[in-house]
Amino acid sequence: MQSKRLLQCAFPLIKNHGFTRESLSLAALSLPAPHTEPLSDTAVTSLFGSGDEARRTLLRAWLEEGRNDMETSKEKTASGLLKHRLRWNEPVLQFLPEIFALASSPPSGIPPLDPRPAVWHAASIADQACYLSGDKNTGNAWYAKRATLSTVYIAAELHQIGSPTTAADFLDSLLDSANKLESVFGDTSQFSRYIGRSWSGIYRSLGLQ
Repeated sequence: MQSKRLLQCAFPLIKNHGFTRESLSLAALSLPAPHTEPLSDTAVTSLFGSGDEARRTLLRAWLEEGRNDMETSKEKTASGLLKHRLRWNEPVLQFLPEIFALASSPPSGIPPLDPRPAVWHAASIADQACYLSGDKNTGNAWYAKRATLSTVYIAAELHQIGSPTTAADFLDSLLDSANKLESVFGDTSQFSRYIGRSWSGIYRSLGLQ
């Protein structure tokens, strides 16, 4: 319970201190019953892990909070929900490249980089968007919908790093294009192969290929 409260207190500190052990240390000063001094490095290690593992713990908690925050979106369309999630990034936008690097770096620190956390991140947001928007697809269409939204979202998030003010419009343009392509392909397997090629390009953008 104490570690969960500390993580929640650390979220507002990320804006100034990043996804760092320092953010976790300073979070002790913001507890309902605040400590008189920041957590020691030993205490941070004991609660959240050694080295970069503590930073990953903070990142995972922040990502989970961002998914949960999608429930507060007033617009329950896929587009509205994904835009809402993009807005969650805005206070820490300067650290977004660090998020991708930290998520894809293996705990051992030895390359190659692992693309699975980036895929899981996008897929979990797509699944949340489908759930909250009341998506009724089944079978292959269920997977195709989530593959589309995850691809669109991660591409928009990468775009957000370089052009924050146009990220929402970029997301809408990708959704529009994806919907048209899905109609053109018709066959779900063909469309899935197209999505796979799109992810190859995303991997290169993330430096994972």
